[in-house]
Amino acid sequence: MSDNTRAAAGVGAVFRALRRTITETGPVRTTRLLARINQDGGFDCPGCAWPEADDRSHAEFCENGAKAVAHEATSRRLDEKFFGDHSLTDLRARNDHWLEAQGRLTQPMHKAAGSDHYVATTWEAALESIGAKLRGLPSPDQAVFYTSGRTSNEAAFLYQLFAREFGTNNLPDCSNMCHESSGTGLGETIGVGKGTVGLDDFDEADAIIILGQNPGTNHPRMLTTLQKARERGCRIVTINPLRELGLMRFSNPQRPLDLLGFSTDLSDLYLQVRIGGDIALLKGIIKFVFEAEAAAPGTVLDHKFLTEHCSGLDELRHDVAVADWEELEAESGIGRACMKDAADIYISAKRVIACWAMGLTQHRHGVANIREITNLLLLRGNIGRPGAGVCPVRGHSNVQGDRTMGIWERPTPDFLHSLDREFGIRSPREHGYDTVETLQAMRAGRVAVFFGMGGNFAAATPDRERAAEALRRCELTVHVSTKLNRSHVETGSEAFILPTLGRTERDAQNSVRQFVTVEDSMSMVHRSEGTLRPASDHLRSEAAIVAGLARATMGARSHIPWEELVADYDRIRDRIERVIPGFERFNERVRERNGFRLPNAARDRKFDTTDGRAHLTTNALTRRHLEPGEFLLMTIRSHDQFNTTVYGLDDVYRGIHGKRDVLFMNEEDATAAGFEAGSRVDVQARSGGIERVLRNWEVVPYEIPRGCLAAYFPEANALVALEDFAEGSRTPAYKSIAVSLRESAQ
Repeated sequence: MSDNTRAAAGVGAVFRALRRTITETGPVRTTRLLARINQDGGFDCPGCAWPEADDRSHAEFCENGAKAVAHEATSRRLDEKFFGDHSLTDLRARNDHWLEAQGRLTQPMHKAAGSDHYVATTWEAALESIGAKLRGLPSPDQAVFYTSGRTSNEAAFLYQLFAREFGTNNLPDCSNMCHESSGTGLGETIGVGKGTVGLDDFDEADAIIILGQNPGTNHPRMLTTLQKARERGCRIVTINPLRELGLMRFSNPQRPLDLLGFSTDLSDLYLQVRIGGDIALLKGIIKFVFEAEAAAPGTVLDHKFLTEHCSGLDELRHDVAVADWEELEAESGIGRACMKDAADIYISAKRVIACWAMGLTQHRHGVANIREITNLLLLRGNIGRPGAGVCPVRGHSNVQGDRTMGIWERPTPDFLHSLDREFGIRSPREHGYDTVETLQAMRAGRVAVFFGMGGNFAAATPDRERAAEALRRCELTVHVSTKLNRSHVETGSEAFILPTLGRTERDAQNSVRQFVTVEDSMSMVHRSEGTLRPASDHLRSEAAIVAGLARATMGARSHIPWEELVADYDRIRDRIERVIPGFERFNERVRERNGFRLPNAARDRKFDTTDGRAHLTTNALTRRHLEPGEFLLMTIRSHDQFNTTVYGLDDVYRGIHGKRDVLFMNEEDATAAGFEAGSRVDVQARSGGIERVLRNWEVVPYEIPRGCLAAYFPEANALVALEDFAEGSRTPAYKSIAVSLRESAQ
């Protein structure tokens, strides 16, 4: 696994992408599709939210982006005959990869109470039945409206508008499960829950710190940005438990020499921190920063910035001063000398960007992780100037835009006031359910209707068996989807599947072509317009589905002209402009090449906190409390998947082929436990007195710190207790699961 002659991407990525797209869509459609991904006037990739450069190439996509497009644009179709041939009992026994591989959903489907089959229905019958159920609830809060990150700005805005006119703030979304800790931690420290950098800042950074992130698999286009930065002399520090190929070497498939075997070393320093040891490592680096300032007063810290814009410096200085070096080393797994190497790179750089993903957020201390990396940046003024700042990298194409549009269970009073004024409604002020609370409420019988706008709620959520049980306790479950997935087979008493258009497909309302908009990880808003003929004449856009649902539920009682809005998406954008700051001249600016950037006060060193200052914070050192024989396990994605969607069973960068029931384990740990490569083990988690077990998984020796394990998401979600989540954000702790191992009896 440490073979330094190997590199991520390269010619292999080209062949894998072409093989997948041609197999799924055919050579002609493949050519048309790949020429339109992430292009001006084309469609936004349905994968990750990494932004496009202003001078984008003719092939502005990565291997996984091509797979995502092929997955959506497949020529395979799934109709009522399929559901006649396969009962729900049969479908539940299938794995997630098989379910999603069956093809595009083509017509609305209905499972009646007591039935074991879906049958075809009409849109009119489906929406009227769902609307009647919603109208009959004793309280609007007995309904939940979930959203995935693929939903467009226009559909998301209408969706939250309907929920609030209906009378609830029960709007959980996938942010609750991924970057909620980022939003919470950044909101507390710099007053805005988004990143502060743009893609142009990477051209000016002197150092980039990458934490808890594997861009080679999850957002490969980021590697091109890192390669450019590295080649002009930018230093890159990588902090990650696993030694990942995509963080070590990169071969750019758009460069002729790289296709011949040349590649770029990406990381100057690679620190394999123990799972959960990030705060200890960051405290050690900060400790060296203060020591350097003490040795040369006035030359290391940005005193002018700290004095004018920050609070909490003295408290932070004391916090790290009393931190014990031996404990920092023990908890992080990183030696003091390596911490100093990282500090030296940081101190020598005038402009520093910190990038992270779920490796930082999905811990009990996820919010504290974000606060601590913010501490490091603030000390030298690395927020609010070119080439520097915070960069949480979103893992889904419009998850950030959904939150901007108001998909949030805890909306601000200002947002609700603006929404009510524009539409003449009275939105509820009580906070709604987040994802974890939704599961708890469903299990307790407080939720009767679950409506999912995209995503795969049953697979993405923690405590998989209890999550499935929670869905089955609902009276009605509804999913707006493009492909079959686990959520469609873990149903309430009654269930509907509503098929929707994909990003790649033409959206016409009253025969007039429409486009939608999305927001990337760096607050850029741009248009997306599909070009393919829809997979079925029965498909509706998400915006049209919401409008139809609203009219079927509210009828003449609604104050909102749903049909008028959905007939022309410009009208939706006009309303967004009047409700949400930063969208001035929305329709005009989004038609400009590359769109426009939303304002970010922290980027201008205006901190929207309680005192108008950025907050340096003190964060308790996280300590692992493991019993003898226990390990700390983190969930990870394979190279052949995107979020819960598994395209195939290979993980080429980690050397895994044809399987997913694998447990990555330090070789010395395996030997000490009596295991070897290929041993079959049961993985047991302890939490809340409930036994959670993965049975008969294969041990794979890997470069990971001792005491640490890794296994694939979403399969390993079964080990995550519903009660294990981040303090402050309630993000499930997918990255820090205490487990024990035993030899499998099978």
